[in-house]
Amino acid sequence: MSYLLRVQLPDRPGSLGSLAVALGSVGADILSLDVVERGAGFAIDDLVVDVEPGSLPDTLITAAEALPDVTVDSIRPYAGILDTHRELELIDQVATATDDRLQVLVDGAPRVLRVGWSVVADLGPRGAYRVVGSSGAPETHATDIPWMPLEKPMALDGEDDWVPRVWRDMNTTLAAAPLGTTGRVLMLGRPGGPEFRPSEVARLGYLAGIIATVLG
Repeated sequence: MSYLLRVQLPDRPGSLGSLAVALGSVGADILSLDVVERGAGFAIDDLVVDVEPGSLPDTLITAAEALPDVTVDSIRPYAGILDTHRELELIDQVATATDDRLQVLVDGAPRVLRVGWSVVADLGPRGAYRVVGSSGAPETHATDIPWMPLEKPMALDGEDDWVPRVWRDMNTTLAAAPLGTTGRVLMLGRPGGPEFRPSEVARLGYLAGIIATVLG
């Protein structure tokens, strides 16, 4: 069983080692680490950890937060493929797809950007509509999206009036980026959070920009 932990910890030598020891003390092995963001004296890291079947995720939180100034922002089951070159792999998959390249994009984006689901939305005569969605995308569509067309990547307010009620009930955090100048956007959802960090929004924008160029 694997979990994805988002942890805030002091940005100083030894902090990550202490965290690894603490997690190891409750039977967890760190499989991968991504630095999400660094600030004044702190770091936000995403860790994929492997635990024995039946282990409770609460034990991971307790072990981590027993360390000084360490906070677990979120924890959720993780079934993604570990890959240190995720963005490049997805760009290549989209570029070489023979058909339905947008579907390839939304199917791969959740794994690359570590979110629950992704959709591509566009504007039509009757307002916004979903072009394609990943397998985990909610069945309820957003049809009135006042911020489209979008000029730059941004984190969205998951409590705004345009957000479908079922999305809000699941405490879904949202972010979106324009797919070039097509008017279309790549939107991401994380049911249950955590919030999108500025570095994640920037990463989404870079990826969407490159993909837009590939799509032509």
